Amino acid sequence: IMFKTEKVLHLKSSRGGKVRVVREHYVRERVSCGCAVCEAGCDRDGKLLSGDVTHYVVPDAVVVRDFLEVLEFRELQGIVFTQTACQAAHHARGRRHYNRLRGLLKDPRHDCVLFANEFQQYSYCPREKGETQEKWHTRCVYHAAVWYYNHLAGLKPVVMITEDQDAVKEYSSLNSGVYVISTREYLETFWPDLQAAQELYTSISQALQERESEATEKEYTEHLPAEVLEAGIKSGRYIQGTLSVNKHRAQHEAFVRFEGSSSKNADLNSDILISGGKLRNRAIHGDLVAVELLPRGEWKGRTTALTEEQGEEKTGEDAQSQPMPSGRVVGILQRNWRDYVVTFPPREELQSQSRNSQKILAVPWDYRIPKIRISTQQAEALQDHRVIVRVDSWDSTSLYPNGHTVRVLGKAGELETEIQTILIENSIHVPAFSEAQLREMPVNSADQPWQMDGAEVSSRRDLRDTHLVFSIDPLGCEDVDDTLSVQTLPGGKRLELGVHIADVTHFVKEGSLTDLEARSRATTYYLADRRYDMLPTVLSADLCSLLGGVDRYAMSVLWELDAESLEVCKVWYGRTLIRSSYQLHYELAQSLLNGEEAEVPELAQLESSEQGQKLAELLQALETLTRMARHLRAQRDKGGALELEGVEVRAQLDEDKNIAALVPKQPLEVHETVAECMIYANHWVARKIQESFPHQALLRHHPPPRQEFFNQLIDCAKTRGFTIDTRSNKTLADSLDHAVDPLDPLVNRLMRVMATQAMSNALYFSTGSCPEEQYYHYGLALDRYTHFTSPIRRYADIIVHRLLMAAIQSEKQEGLHKTLASNKELEELAHQINNKNRAAQHAQKQSVELFQCLYFRDKDPLTDERCVADAVIYTIRANGMLVFIPRYGLKGAVYLKNREGQVVSVRDDGSCEWQVGTLQRYPDRISTSTSRGTHTFHLFDHVTVRISVEPSRCHSDAVHLELINNKPHQAVRSGEAQPAGRGQSELVREVVRREEEASLQAEEQKSRRPKLSREEREFRQSRTPNLYSLLQEISELALLDLSVCHPPTAEPQTCTTSA
Repeated sequence: IMFKTEKVLHLKSSRGGKVRVVREHYVRERVSCGCAVCEAGCDRDGKLLSGDVTHYVVPDAVVVRDFLEVLEFRELQGIVFTQTACQAAHHARGRRHYNRLRGLLKDPRHDCVLFANEFQQYSYCPREKGETQEKWHTRCVYHAAVWYYNHLAGLKPVVMITEDQDAVKEYSSLNSGVYVISTREYLETFWPDLQAAQELYTSISQALQERESEATEKEYTEHLPAEVLEAGIKSGRYIQGTLSVNKHRAQHEAFVRFEGSSSKNADLNSDILISGGKLRNRAIHGDLVAVELLPRGEWKGRTTALTEEQGEEKTGEDAQSQPMPSGRVVGILQRNWRDYVVTFPPREELQSQSRNSQKILAVPWDYRIPKIRISTQQAEALQDHRVIVRVDSWDSTSLYPNGHTVRVLGKAGELETEIQTILIENSIHVPAFSEAQLREMPVNSADQPWQMDGAEVSSRRDLRDTHLVFSIDPLGCEDVDDTLSVQTLPGGKRLELGVHIADVTHFVKEGSLTDLEARSRATTYYLADRRYDMLPTVLSADLCSLLGGVDRYAMSVLWELDAESLEVCKVWYGRTLIRSSYQLHYELAQSLLNGEEAEVPELAQLESSEQGQKLAELLQALETLTRMARHLRAQRDKGGALELEGVEVRAQLDEDKNIAALVPKQPLEVHETVAECMIYANHWVARKIQESFPHQALLRHHPPPRQEFFNQLIDCAKTRGFTIDTRSNKTLADSLDHAVDPLDPLVNRLMRVMATQAMSNALYFSTGSCPEEQYYHYGLALDRYTHFTSPIRRYADIIVHRLLMAAIQSEKQEGLHKTLASNKELEELAHQINNKNRAAQHAQKQSVELFQCLYFRDKDPLTDERCVADAVIYTIRANGMLVFIPRYGLKGAVYLKNREGQVVSVRDDGSCEWQVGTLQRYPDRISTSTSRGTHTFHLFDHVTVRISVEPSRCHSDAVHLELINNKPHQAVRSGEAQPAGRGQSELVREVVRREEEASLQAEEQKSRRPKLSREEREFRQSRTPNLYSLLQEISELALLDLSVCHPPTAEPQTCTTSA
């Protein structure tokens, strides 16, 4: 039964006035409380509050608005969010804050529910005449708390927390069992050990107090109202896009990439330059903004000179490119603020800043983020520490954004602190898997071995006795997620090829806690010294690893092919049971194919006659597989598949399976064989799910790159007499194949790197949100593509497995398969996975750079020969050049002009020094002129550089390169160059050795210190990571999907076990 009443609202009119609106409002007696201990017969569907708490807590509207971050601590349980508080927070803080609150309510890992108090007959409170909105909201929340206590018959006390001291005095003694206290008192009384929450509350409170005393003089122009921006974007006056700040000139240059097709400006065919902080108008890197183009006479060009230090500001005009569309930010469409890692200024700056204000200007680790004003009393105590902060606001009266501290990461410069910084800066949150998640996992131990379920076995196609299944992986690989099979079918006219992938979705049920965590992570994160798994180890390294000689669940694709033409005659998809007969590594498989003597471990114990028979069967399968892969590759080559630069090192192990060295990865044909089979499976699964679900299938496309991005590649190739045709992927692939310098193989390698950098990122998408002509994968030359073959480490593959099973079930029992995600839901999920993949790529790159700096940091660049290396010039800039160092895989800037205006002068022996002179830049070379004469550096020239580390107090350290000779390094000249990867092995080994020594020293003091800090427990998920497996995982992941390694890229064709 519903009862009609009235609700009076005071709304703001379009002209800025206030309008009184009276609306009909319906209430009813039965509204679910969402509590597990309820005995009143409420609906128990959906999320329920735990009964295993001492009390329930009801925050009022101001607490939800200002202190939501505190309520996000998982330790705080039994939280009842009222409809009143949520709507007030939405109105005051906007959609982003409200979406964060909705995510909290939906997440089963957080013990909180929403109570619709405004629809409950006895808890609804009409607004009284003359009552302020804040007082009304507080009264509504209090009445809801009283109703909740009475509804539960007093089984649990209810605590209402508020920031209104008058409310505490007014309501605290009205009802026994319902307590009204301040948020600070609640945290100190009920959660005295939860120091992080108390510190965060104090930090936010200080920030709010400071905001009340802000200045009124405007530093920036006001942003235009949302309705004006929307109309302007529709008309074409304003342009919508995401702000991207140039990290090398963070205060001077930012760009807005034009998004969508809303611009009607014919001049707009590139990014829009936002020059200077005033025109940026309080927009922060990553914000979605509206931009107005400046008059053409005010357009500027992007800076072409190298910046001496990232973020350094210089006076004077630097060399600029041709003027490009330039504009100013007129409004923020969506703030994309995140957690930022900052460092407080040194003591001398601190003292000068603190004279007139409690505000401290903290310096973010990311150069692209402006300084953030923080209210804190701990600035001096936290010198040289990394601290997480959040931005609260940036008013037009403030030069800098205002924020508050969240927590301390640790001392700057320590490995664990720097790794945590990288994770936070990329919005990667990877706590240890919770007990609740691990309880969902099957048990497999010596005492309780895992066994297959009888019903599950009978429902699957059993391949254990009918198919020769084997895996080919890197040496020492323990998590085998894909296997292969090939056989001649009876009659001899057809062959059968099988790709069998670990059936992760059998163990990870949709909507489970493990599934939600995997969905949140979206991928396994690979750093230089560790990895953070997407799934618990019992799955990723055990039950979902297709090891030799054990029964495993799999998802299989089986093709029947014509034995002569290899054309597909029939395809079967489904769940299977497999038992891998051989666990081969790449080198062993290649040796067998080459006819060399090789020992297969699985055959070692057999008699010679049986051994010979089985070896012949295995060799026949490998040879057939190789022939198929050659055919598949040839088909894609005809379409224009690209071979791009990938990771080409592998690890060598010692007897204890520790890394001994990194050596160049020898290109074996078997690599490509496995890769082609994985690509083939991904392609056919994409076809299947797209045909079954035309508007809600998850595919992966790779858009063709913008032609102007190839300009550098084309110009560089011309200097060596090569022509690069970029009209299509086919012409580009052919051009790169012909652009080979027989005297210097690095020329072709660097040109492929340039081609890679010109590529767009490959992205996941929902088929309903994209026209069919845009499904094409440019890098792989396939009309449809997805990811199916690595569900252990990619959540996209888990989605695809579920879609494939739904497609199979819909054929057997039409219309009876589970309800699938809508196109909108799937597109949102695809967007989230793309963002997480991009974050994983950036984190991996930054961790490698961190280890490079750690390696060189303690070396004397003047005496240590490891700090001198050969480098190849691959880009010319106005005041220097960019070089690539093959030995260490390093790229960096080499300056030919210093701060004093001197340029590099070359002596007769090739050594270099600084002298007064001039620079002249050309497209393919750069010349220095001094009293010694003129010397020219050409693209692809080899030079000798000295490597050192440029320390930074607030940011990450950076590798500094100095030109010391215009000739190749002596080791290269004498033909004794260390292969690429040897230097990397030295780097990794030495950094790891130093960390191990530090760990041993810490072990000696173990009795004096706690075992692990909270931060270490939170971030150090991998236990004593095997460095070989970690680096090999990185290599595998990067080899086929370069978008996870080199931004921005396509899907390279180097071989691996996962496509």
